[in-house]
Amino acid sequence: MSDKQIIGCIRLDKGPVNAEQIIHLENIGADGVLLFDDSMPIDEEHLIKLIKAVSEKSDLPMLVKRHYQRLEDVKKVLYAGDTRAVMDVVSAADFHLMLEASERFGKDKIFAWIPESQPVTDALASVIHQNGAGACVVENRETEIFATYHLPVLPVQNQTATAEIAKILLADGVCGIISEKFYTDDMDMMGLKYDLGNLGIATNRFESKLPFSEFKLNSDGLIPVVTQEYKTGKVLMVAYMNEEAFNETIRSGRMTYWSRSRQELWKKGDTSGHYQYVKSLDIDCDKDTILAKVVQIGAACHTGNESCFFTNLVSKAYDSTNPMTIFDEVMETIIHRKENPKEGSYTNYLFDKGIDKILKKVGEEATEIVIAAKNPDTDELKYEICDFLYHMMVLMAERGVTWKEITKELAGRH
Repeated sequence: MSDKQIIGCIRLDKGPVNAEQIIHLENIGADGVLLFDDSMPIDEEHLIKLIKAVSEKSDLPMLVKRHYQRLEDVKKVLYAGDTRAVMDVVSAADFHLMLEASERFGKDKIFAWIPESQPVTDALASVIHQNGAGACVVENRETEIFATYHLPVLPVQNQTATAEIAKILLADGVCGIISEKFYTDDMDMMGLKYDLGNLGIATNRFESKLPFSEFKLNSDGLIPVVTQEYKTGKVLMVAYMNEEAFNETIRSGRMTYWSRSRQELWKKGDTSGHYQYVKSLDIDCDKDTILAKVVQIGAACHTGNESCFFTNLVSKAYDSTNPMTIFDEVMETIIHRKENPKEGSYTNYLFDKGIDKILKKVGEEATEIVIAAKNPDTDELKYEICDFLYHMMVLMAERGVTWKEITKELAGRH
Protein backbone atom coordinates (compact mmCIF):
# COMPACT_ATOMS: atom_id res chain seq x y z
CA MET A 1 0.00 0.00 0.00
CA SER A 2 1.42 3.40 -1.00
CA ASP A 3 1.94 6.03 1.64
CA LYS A 4 -0.86 8.59 1.86
CA GLN A 5 0.39 12.14 1.47
CA ILE A 6 -0.29 14.82 4.09
CA ILE A 7 0.01 18.15 2.27
CA GLY A 8 -0.35 21.68 3.56
CA CYS A 9 -1.90 24.54 1.62
CA ILE A 10 -0.77 28.18 1.61
CA ARG A 11 -2.81 30.90 -0.09
CA LEU A 12 -0.20 33.28 -1.51
CA ASP A 13 -2.94 35.74 -2.48
CA LYS A 14 -3.98 36.23 1.15
CA GLY A 15 -0.78 37.98 2.23
CA PRO A 16 3.03 37.87 2.23
CA VAL A 17 4.65 34.46 2.70
CA ASN A 18 8.38 33.80 2.98
CA ALA A 19 10.42 30.67 2.35
CA GLU A 20 10.92 29.94 6.06
CA GLN A 21 7.15 29.75 6.62
CA ILE A 22 6.84 27.19 3.82
CA ILE A 23 9.86 25.17 4.96
CA HIS A 24 8.35 24.99 8.46
CA LEU A 25 5.68 22.70 7.00
CA GLU A 26 8.37 20.18 6.03
CA ASN A 27 9.91 20.39 9.51
CA ILE A 28 6.62 19.55 11.22
CA GLY A 29 5.90 16.60 8.94
CA ALA A 30 4.22 17.74 5.72
CA ASP A 31 4.90 15.64 2.61
CA GLY A 32 4.36 18.65 0.36
CA VAL A 33 2.63 22.01 0.04
CA LEU A 34 0.06 23.45 -2.35
CA LEU A 35 1.01 27.04 -3.16
CA PHE A 36 -2.25 28.61 -4.32
CA ASP A 37 -2.09 31.93 -6.17
CA ASP A 38 -4.97 32.94 -8.41
CA SER A 39 -4.33 36.68 -8.03
CA MET A 40 -4.46 38.65 -11.26
CA PRO A 41 -2.10 39.84 -12.43
CA ILE A 42 0.25 37.39 -10.74
CA ASP A 43 3.68 38.58 -9.61
CA GLU A 44 5.52 35.84 -11.48
CA GLU A 45 9.00 37.04 -10.54
CA HIS A 46 8.18 36.92 -6.83
CA LEU A 47 6.61 33.46 -7.18
CA ILE A 48 9.66 32.00 -8.95
CA LYS A 49 12.04 33.55 -6.40
CA LEU A 50 9.95 32.08 -3.58
CA ILE A 51 10.00 28.58 -5.12
CA LYS A 52 13.76 28.77 -5.63
CA ALA A 53 14.34 29.98 -2.07
CA VAL A 54 12.37 27.02 -0.70
CA SER A 55 14.14 24.54 -2.97
CA GLU A 56 17.56 25.85 -1.95
CA LYS A 57 16.97 25.11 1.74
CA SER A 58 14.46 22.28 1.65
CA ASP A 59 13.40 19.08 -0.12
CA LEU A 60 9.68 19.90 0.20
CA PRO A 61 7.70 19.12 -3.00
CA MET A 62 5.52 22.04 -4.11
CA LEU A 63 2.25 21.92 -6.04
CA VAL A 64 1.77 25.33 -7.67
CA LYS A 65 -1.76 26.43 -8.59
CA ARG A 66 -1.99 29.52 -10.77
CA HIS A 67 -3.63 30.62 -14.03
CA TYR A 68 -1.25 29.13 -16.61
CA GLN A 69 -1.72 30.74 -20.01
CA ARG A 70 1.37 29.60 -21.92
CA LEU A 71 3.72 26.64 -21.91
CA GLU A 72 6.43 29.09 -20.83
CA ASP A 73 4.47 29.76 -17.60
CA VAL A 74 4.47 26.04 -16.82
CA LYS A 75 8.16 25.69 -17.67
CA LYS A 76 9.22 28.50 -15.33
CA VAL A 77 7.42 26.89 -12.39
CA LEU A 78 8.70 23.37 -13.11
CA TYR A 79 12.28 24.51 -13.62
CA ALA A 80 12.32 26.60 -10.43
CA GLY A 81 12.35 23.64 -8.01
CA ASP A 82 10.73 20.35 -7.00
CA THR A 83 7.33 21.40 -8.30
CA ARG A 84 4.14 20.22 -9.98
CA ALA A 85 1.93 22.51 -12.07
CA VAL A 86 -1.70 22.46 -10.92
CA MET A 87 -3.68 23.64 -13.93
CA ASP A 88 -7.23 24.84 -14.61
CA VAL A 89 -9.48 22.57 -16.70
CA VAL A 90 -12.33 24.81 -17.79
CA SER A 91 -11.87 25.72 -21.44
CA ALA A 92 -10.61 23.93 -24.54
CA ALA A 93 -7.48 26.11 -24.33
CA ASP A 94 -6.82 24.78 -20.80
CA PHE A 95 -6.96 21.16 -22.00
CA HIS A 96 -4.77 21.93 -25.00
CA LEU A 97 -2.15 23.52 -22.74
CA MET A 98 -2.35 20.60 -20.29
CA LEU A 99 -1.73 18.06 -23.05
CA GLU A 100 1.16 20.12 -24.43
CA ALA A 101 2.71 20.43 -20.95
CA SER A 102 2.23 16.74 -20.21
CA GLU A 103 3.93 15.72 -23.44
CA ARG A 104 6.80 18.14 -22.81
CA PHE A 105 7.45 17.59 -19.09
CA GLY A 106 5.76 14.27 -18.24
CA LYS A 107 2.30 13.63 -16.82
CA ASP A 108 3.70 13.17 -13.31
CA LYS A 109 4.46 16.92 -13.34
CA ILE A 110 0.96 18.02 -14.38
CA PHE A 111 -2.09 18.04 -12.05
CA ALA A 112 -5.64 19.13 -12.85
CA TRP A 113 -7.45 21.58 -10.54
CA ILE A 114 -11.17 20.96 -9.92
CA PRO A 115 -12.64 23.86 -7.91
CA GLU A 116 -15.68 23.50 -5.69
CA SER A 117 -17.79 25.39 -8.26
CA GLN A 118 -16.98 23.05 -11.17
CA PRO A 119 -19.37 20.13 -11.73
CA VAL A 120 -17.67 16.75 -11.52
CA THR A 121 -18.87 14.52 -14.35
CA ASP A 122 -17.75 11.36 -16.06
CA ALA A 123 -17.04 13.43 -19.18
CA LEU A 124 -14.76 15.77 -17.23
CA ALA A 125 -12.79 12.89 -15.68
CA SER A 126 -12.44 11.27 -19.11
CA VAL A 127 -11.12 14.38 -20.87
CA ILE A 128 -8.68 15.09 -18.01
CA HIS A 129 -7.39 11.54 -18.34
CA GLN A 130 -7.06 11.88 -22.12
CA ASN A 131 -5.19 15.17 -21.89
CA GLY A 132 -2.35 13.91 -19.77
CA ALA A 133 -2.95 14.91 -16.14
CA GLY A 134 -1.05 12.74 -13.67
CA ALA A 135 -3.43 13.50 -10.79
CA CYS A 136 -6.38 15.68 -9.80
CA VAL A 137 -6.61 18.20 -6.98
CA VAL A 138 -10.28 18.32 -6.06
CA GLU A 139 -11.71 21.07 -3.84
CA ASN A 140 -14.45 19.95 -1.43
CA ARG A 141 -15.96 17.54 -3.94
CA GLU A 142 -16.62 13.85 -4.44
CA THR A 143 -13.65 11.86 -5.74
CA GLU A 144 -14.95 8.41 -6.64
CA ILE A 145 -15.43 9.12 -10.34
CA PHE A 146 -11.70 9.73 -10.89
CA ALA A 147 -10.79 6.27 -9.59
CA THR A 148 -12.52 4.78 -12.67
CA TYR A 149 -9.94 6.48 -14.85
CA HIS A 150 -7.04 5.53 -12.57
CA LEU A 151 -6.34 9.18 -11.78
CA PRO A 152 -4.84 9.68 -8.30
CA VAL A 153 -6.84 12.25 -6.35
CA LEU A 154 -5.76 14.79 -3.74
CA PRO A 155 -8.87 16.22 -2.06
CA VAL A 156 -8.66 19.71 -0.60
CA GLN A 157 -10.58 19.34 2.65
CA ASN A 158 -9.98 21.56 5.66
CA GLN A 159 -10.38 18.78 8.21
CA THR A 160 -8.46 18.49 11.47
CA ALA A 161 -10.12 15.49 13.15
CA THR A 162 -8.15 12.27 12.67
CA ALA A 163 -11.32 10.19 12.11
CA GLU A 164 -12.55 12.49 9.31
CA ILE A 165 -9.13 12.59 7.64
CA ALA A 166 -8.91 8.79 7.83
CA LYS A 167 -12.32 8.47 6.17
CA ILE A 168 -11.16 10.66 3.27
CA LEU A 169 -7.87 8.80 2.85
CA LEU A 170 -9.57 5.40 2.74
CA ALA A 171 -11.67 6.33 -0.31
CA ASP A 172 -10.76 4.68 -3.63
CA GLY A 173 -8.19 6.57 -5.66
CA VAL A 174 -7.30 9.05 -2.92
CA CYS A 175 -3.52 9.32 -2.51
CA GLY A 176 -3.48 12.01 0.15
CA ILE A 177 -5.18 15.06 1.59
CA ILE A 178 -4.50 18.80 1.26
CA SER A 179 -5.57 21.20 3.99
CA GLU A 180 -4.98 24.88 4.66
CA LYS A 181 -5.44 24.15 8.36
CA PHE A 182 -2.23 22.10 8.40
CA TYR A 183 -0.56 25.49 7.89
CA THR A 184 -2.82 27.99 9.65
CA ASP A 185 -3.34 25.82 12.75
CA ASP A 186 0.33 24.68 12.87
CA MET A 187 -0.88 21.11 13.28
CA ASP A 188 1.24 18.27 14.63
CA MET A 189 1.41 16.39 11.33
CA MET A 190 3.88 13.79 12.60
CA GLY A 191 1.44 13.04 15.40
CA LEU A 192 -1.40 12.86 12.86
CA LYS A 193 0.59 10.36 10.79
CA TYR A 194 1.25 8.27 13.87
CA ASP A 195 -2.49 8.20 14.70
CA LEU A 196 -3.38 7.33 11.09
CA GLY A 197 -0.85 4.50 11.19
CA ASN A 198 -2.63 3.07 14.21
CA LEU A 199 -5.78 3.01 12.04
CA GLY A 200 -3.97 0.98 9.38
CA ILE A 201 -3.33 3.91 6.99
CA ALA A 202 0.24 3.97 5.66
CA THR A 203 1.92 7.38 5.81
CA ASN A 204 5.46 8.68 5.53
CA ARG A 205 6.34 8.54 9.23
CA PHE A 206 9.32 7.45 11.28
CA GLU A 207 9.50 3.81 12.34
CA SER A 208 12.62 2.39 13.98
CA LYS A 209 14.12 -0.66 12.29
CA LEU A 210 15.33 -1.91 15.68
CA PRO A 211 13.41 -2.05 18.96
CA PHE A 212 14.81 -0.07 21.88
CA SER A 213 15.26 -3.35 23.75
CA GLU A 214 18.19 -4.20 21.44
CA PHE A 215 20.13 -1.05 22.39
CA LYS A 216 22.99 -1.31 24.89
CA LEU A 217 22.31 1.15 27.70
CA ASN A 218 24.56 2.59 30.38
CA SER A 219 24.12 1.91 34.09
CA ASP A 220 21.36 4.55 34.26
CA GLY A 221 19.36 2.85 31.51
CA LEU A 222 20.23 5.59 29.00
CA ILE A 223 21.86 5.73 25.59
CA PRO A 224 24.03 8.72 24.52
CA VAL A 225 22.98 10.67 21.44
CA VAL A 226 25.39 12.68 19.29
CA THR A 227 23.39 15.33 17.46
CA GLN A 228 24.69 16.69 14.16
CA GLU A 229 23.46 19.36 11.71
CA TYR A 230 22.39 17.32 8.71
CA LYS A 231 23.77 19.56 5.96
CA THR A 232 27.07 20.78 7.37
CA GLY A 233 27.89 17.73 9.50
CA LYS A 234 28.69 20.01 12.44
CA VAL A 235 28.35 18.29 15.82
CA LEU A 236 25.86 20.34 17.84
CA MET A 237 25.54 18.58 21.19
CA VAL A 238 25.54 15.31 23.12
CA ALA A 239 22.60 14.26 25.30
CA TYR A 240 20.84 11.07 26.46
CA MET A 241 17.65 9.17 25.75
CA ASN A 242 15.67 6.58 27.64
CA GLU A 243 13.03 4.47 25.92
CA GLU A 244 10.31 7.05 26.48
CA ALA A 245 12.42 9.83 24.96
CA PHE A 246 13.34 7.64 21.98
CA ASN A 247 9.72 6.72 21.31
CA GLU A 248 8.61 10.36 21.55
CA THR A 249 11.36 11.39 19.11
CA ILE A 250 10.13 8.76 16.64
CA ARG A 251 6.49 9.78 17.12
CA SER A 252 6.92 13.55 16.95
CA GLY A 253 9.90 13.90 14.62
CA ARG A 254 11.45 16.36 17.11
CA MET A 255 14.50 15.46 19.18
CA THR A 256 13.44 14.54 22.69
CA TYR A 257 15.96 13.69 25.40
CA TRP A 258 16.02 12.55 29.04
CA SER A 259 17.26 15.23 31.40
CA ARG A 260 19.54 13.59 33.96
CA SER A 261 19.53 16.67 36.19
CA ARG A 262 15.73 17.15 36.23
CA GLN A 263 14.85 13.48 35.78
CA GLU A 264 12.23 14.22 33.14
CA LEU A 265 11.65 14.23 29.38
CA TRP A 266 13.15 17.22 27.60
CA LYS A 267 11.95 18.14 24.10
CA LYS A 268 14.67 20.37 22.70
CA GLY A 269 13.16 23.78 21.88
CA ASP A 270 10.00 23.73 24.01
CA THR A 271 11.41 26.60 26.07
CA SER A 272 13.69 28.37 23.57
CA GLY A 273 11.90 27.61 20.31
CA HIS A 274 15.17 26.12 19.04
CA TYR A 275 13.68 22.82 17.95
CA GLN A 276 15.66 20.02 16.35
CA TYR A 277 13.70 18.32 13.56
CA VAL A 278 14.82 14.77 12.81
CA LYS A 279 16.30 13.93 9.41
CA SER A 280 17.74 10.55 10.40
CA LEU A 281 18.72 8.40 13.38
CA ASP A 282 21.54 5.85 13.13
CA ILE A 283 23.04 3.53 15.72
CA ASP A 284 26.68 2.50 15.90
CA CYS A 285 28.09 -1.02 15.50
CA ASP A 286 27.95 -1.73 19.25
CA LYS A 287 24.38 -0.40 19.48
CA ASP A 288 25.39 1.82 22.38
CA THR A 289 25.37 5.30 20.74
CA ILE A 290 22.86 7.05 18.46
CA LEU A 291 23.84 9.57 15.78
CA ALA A 292 21.02 12.03 15.09
CA LYS A 293 21.07 14.24 12.00
CA VAL A 294 18.74 17.19 12.42
CA VAL A 295 17.50 20.51 11.14
CA GLN A 296 18.55 22.89 13.91
CA ILE A 297 16.39 25.96 14.47
CA GLY A 298 18.43 28.70 16.12
CA ALA A 299 21.26 27.81 18.48
CA ALA A 300 21.83 24.30 19.83
CA CYS A 301 23.65 25.45 22.97
CA HIS A 302 21.95 27.13 25.94
CA THR A 303 24.74 29.75 25.82
CA GLY A 304 23.45 30.94 22.43
CA ASN A 305 26.30 29.34 20.50
CA GLU A 306 25.52 27.33 17.38
CA SER A 307 27.19 24.25 18.90
CA CYS A 308 28.00 23.22 22.45
CA PHE A 309 31.55 22.49 21.26
CA PHE A 310 32.98 26.01 21.07
CA THR A 311 35.79 25.85 23.68
CA ASN A 312 39.09 24.70 22.20
CA LEU A 313 41.42 22.76 24.50
CA VAL A 314 44.33 21.89 22.23
CA SER A 315 44.96 22.12 18.50
CA LYS A 316 47.65 22.10 15.86
CA ALA A 317 47.77 23.76 12.49
CA TYR A 318 45.92 21.81 9.81
CA ASP A 319 44.06 22.43 6.58
CA SER A 320 40.38 22.60 7.56
CA THR A 321 39.17 23.14 4.00
CA ASN A 322 36.28 20.82 3.26
CA PRO A 323 36.06 20.11 -0.50
CA MET A 324 32.42 19.05 -0.02
CA THR A 325 31.36 22.50 1.27
CA ILE A 326 33.81 24.96 -0.27
CA PHE A 327 31.59 25.76 -3.29
CA ASP A 328 28.67 26.61 -0.98
CA GLU A 329 30.92 28.76 1.20
CA VAL A 330 32.33 30.74 -1.74
CA MET A 331 28.81 31.13 -3.18
CA GLU A 332 27.56 32.46 0.17
CA THR A 333 30.33 35.08 0.11
CA ILE A 334 29.45 36.12 -3.45
CA ILE A 335 25.74 36.40 -2.64
CA HIS A 336 26.57 38.38 0.51
CA ARG A 337 28.57 40.82 -1.63
CA LYS A 338 25.63 41.12 -4.04
CA GLU A 339 23.21 41.88 -1.21
CA ASN A 340 25.67 43.98 0.84
CA PRO A 341 27.96 45.86 -1.59
CA LYS A 342 31.47 46.70 -0.38
CA GLU A 343 33.49 49.55 -1.85
CA GLY A 344 36.50 48.32 -3.79
CA SER A 345 35.14 44.76 -4.11
CA TYR A 346 35.89 43.12 -7.49
CA THR A 347 32.76 41.01 -7.08
CA ASN A 348 30.64 44.15 -6.72
CA TYR A 349 32.42 45.67 -9.71
CA LEU A 350 31.22 42.73 -11.82
CA PHE A 351 27.65 42.98 -10.50
CA ASP A 352 27.64 46.75 -11.15
CA LYS A 353 28.84 46.27 -14.74
CA GLY A 354 26.07 43.75 -15.36
CA ILE A 355 25.48 40.49 -17.20
CA ASP A 356 27.44 41.36 -20.36
CA LYS A 357 30.64 42.04 -18.40
CA ILE A 358 30.19 38.85 -16.36
CA LEU A 359 29.65 36.77 -19.51
CA LYS A 360 32.72 38.33 -21.12
CA LYS A 361 34.86 37.31 -18.12
CA VAL A 362 33.43 33.77 -18.11
CA GLY A 363 34.31 33.42 -21.79
CA GLU A 364 37.82 34.82 -21.28
CA GLU A 365 38.53 32.46 -18.36
CA ALA A 366 37.23 29.45 -20.33
CA THR A 367 39.68 30.31 -23.09
CA GLU A 368 42.50 30.65 -20.53
CA ILE A 369 41.75 27.08 -19.38
CA VAL A 370 42.17 25.79 -22.93
CA ILE A 371 45.50 27.59 -23.31
CA ALA A 372 46.80 26.46 -19.90
CA ALA A 373 45.84 22.84 -20.61
CA LYS A 374 48.31 22.81 -23.55
CA ASN A 375 51.22 23.65 -21.23
CA PRO A 376 53.13 20.99 -19.25
CA ASP A 377 52.87 22.94 -15.96
CA THR A 378 49.57 21.93 -14.33
CA ASP A 379 49.81 24.72 -11.72
CA GLU A 380 48.76 27.25 -14.35
CA LEU A 381 45.77 25.06 -15.27
CA LYS A 382 44.76 24.90 -11.60
CA TYR A 383 44.79 28.71 -11.30
CA GLU A 384 42.80 29.21 -14.49
CA ILE A 385 40.16 26.67 -13.43
CA CYS A 386 39.78 28.53 -10.13
CA ASP A 387 39.39 31.85 -11.96
CA PHE A 388 36.77 30.30 -14.24
CA LEU A 389 34.81 28.74 -11.35
CA TYR A 390 34.78 32.04 -9.46
CA HIS A 391 33.43 33.98 -12.44
CA MET A 392 30.94 31.18 -13.15
CA MET A 393 29.64 31.47 -9.57
CA VAL A 394 29.25 35.23 -10.02
CA LEU A 395 27.17 34.43 -13.12
CA MET A 396 25.13 31.88 -11.13
CA ALA A 397 24.46 34.46 -8.41
CA GLU A 398 23.50 37.07 -10.99
CA ARG A 399 20.98 34.71 -12.61
CA GLY A 400 19.73 33.05 -9.41
CA VAL A 401 21.12 29.56 -10.10
CA THR A 402 22.21 27.57 -7.04
CA TRP A 403 24.66 24.72 -6.48
CA LYS A 404 21.78 22.58 -5.25
CA GLU A 405 20.08 22.95 -8.63
CA ILE A 406 23.32 22.15 -10.48
CA THR A 407 24.18 19.09 -8.38
CA LYS A 408 20.60 17.79 -8.60
CA GLU A 409 20.73 18.05 -12.38
CA LEU A 410 24.14 16.32 -12.50
CA ALA A 411 22.89 13.53 -10.23
CA GLY A 412 20.08 12.84 -12.69
CA ARG A 413 22.58 12.29 -15.51
CA HIS A 414 24.31 9.25 -13.99
